[in-house]
Amino acid sequence: MNNIVDYTSVATDWRQQLRINERRTYIVIMVFVAIYMMVGLLVDLYLHPELDQISIFQAAAALLTFKVTPVATLLLSGVAALSLLVTYSLHDRLMLLGTEYYEVKPGATRSLEEKQLYNVTEELKIAAGLRYMPKIYIIAADYMNAFASGYSEKSALVAVTRGLLNKLDRSELQAVIAHELNHIRHHDIKLTLMASVLSNLMLIVLDVMFRSIIYGGRSSRRRDNNGGNVIVFVVILLRFLLPIVTMLLMLYLSRKREFMADAGAVELMRDNTPLAKALLKISNDHTANKDAYAALYRATAHEEVRREAYIFDPAQAGISVQQSIAGIFSTHPPLAERLKALGFEARS
Repeated sequence: MNNIVDYTSVATDWRQQLRINERRTYIVIMVFVAIYMMVGLLVDLYLHPELDQISIFQAAAALLTFKVTPVATLLLSGVAALSLLVTYSLHDRLMLLGTEYYEVKPGATRSLEEKQLYNVTEELKIAAGLRYMPKIYIIAADYMNAFASGYSEKSALVAVTRGLLNKLDRSELQAVIAHELNHIRHHDIKLTLMASVLSNLMLIVLDVMFRSIIYGGRSSRRRDNNGGNVIVFVVILLRFLLPIVTMLLMLYLSRKREFMADAGAVELMRDNTPLAKALLKISNDHTANKDAYAALYRATAHEEVRREAYIFDPAQAGISVQQSIAGIFSTHPPLAERLKALGFEARS
């Protein structure tokens, strides 16, 4: 199924999809925060000298009610806040790192296509109710892709590749930009960065605790009691299970935000066909040029940073951007599911 004529249009409620996915997204974020706080309390239970003579349940209650100050939990919260601040401030530059790019500015466009890109973005920015015009960048790459970045409307940017700009018609380009502006409007960058930072920090903390238990002679206060054994068991269990859990939660979060951006794009344009055509065209282009694009993606530094933000995940065309366990999973919903959510089902 490579063309929009191979699909039949069906009724769908995009506003209902937006509401459902928004609720599910915030549930996932709350799960990340809860796990992070749990790891902090685990460190306090493992190290806090004031909890020697009471059971593990009494110790946990004392920490949760602040009868004993949860020093490690508060310290990890501060580290998380500082990490988020630094990541937010540098994220736009990190997203463009490794690419050859330039900014499209009003009155200084290099071609009719660039002028059209700026005009389309400006029109949709007004339609989306955004207060600030995002910066627009062209990435000098032949593959078709686009992404949005920025921790707020004021710092937002939209980047499209030269290949996408040259190969989409105006309505398809408009749909792609509408999709990216919805990532900005729904604060997707802020939410996914928060989940990513919390995930990485708690995995680092667990790894340090695990190494302390295995190689450090278990110099904790609970060396010989049952509470200590429970903590050690939980740390070892989380050390192996939590990377899988966080990876699955990140994939779920990313996919739900893509569905939301697709639905929001249709809501802005009042037409579901242009985005469906654009997604099919981008997918077909990646499949037709798989080997050439694979070489381009791999030759561009830091592609793994942009992968989750792209409108199309190259992995769905069999192009590996990064070599890791997470790399074998697509960060985006399958194309057929996205088209179905947009109101297009494959003809039987």
